[in-house]
Amino acid sequence: MNEVKSQRSKVKGARALALFAALCLAPANAQADWLITPFIGTAFGAETTFLVFEQGAGKKLTLGGSVALLSDSFLGLEADVSHTPRFFQGSDPLGLVLSSRVTTISGSLVLAAPLALTQESLRPYVVGGLGLIQARSEDLVSLLPLDKNLLGLNLGVGAIGLLTERTGVRFDVRHFKAVSGEDGPFARPGTSRLSFWRASAGVTLRY
Repeated sequence: MNEVKSQRSKVKGARALALFAALCLAPANAQADWLITPFIGTAFGAETTFLVFEQGAGKKLTLGGSVALLSDSFLGLEADVSHTPRFFQGSDPLGLVLSSRVTTISGSLVLAAPLALTQESLRPYVVGGLGLIQARSEDLVSLLPLDKNLLGLNLGVGAIGLLTERTGVRFDVRHFKAVSGEDGPFARPGTSRLSFWRASAGVTLRY
């Protein structure tokens, strides 16, 4: 009787091992696409403790691009770069700020609606991650030059829509916020060291 039980246990163990091996060796059904998106947009809603904004500062043209690896389920990864010249400069021709820029470099996790649900229609997503916010400015009297590399968070939403097998469009809105560095000389309670929104649209190439 013990030998029979032992044989049955061995058979069950062998079946379990075979099932595990089959699962490990089975090809994955999920696929992933590379999505390359050059984009144009605008920065707005900016706050900072580093400089006193002139009228119109913080609302500027932004250029950039992203590379994402997005699966047909819901997970994806993205690298994103954007550049906003004249970020701290306003419309005042006698302003103290002579030149300025803000550049962001970030890596993010993307959570998108599964392709099985959206098919070829707009595919909404949520994105968030960490990266670098680089802020630079030069003023007329060199009293408050700005040269900061800050750790920044970004969080946003967007949608991707394919027009053909290889091309599509992407719409995206994100909030960037610096979470490192010391407060500047114009710090006010409840004001971020540096934060702003970015709205963008771009052409997506799928590989």
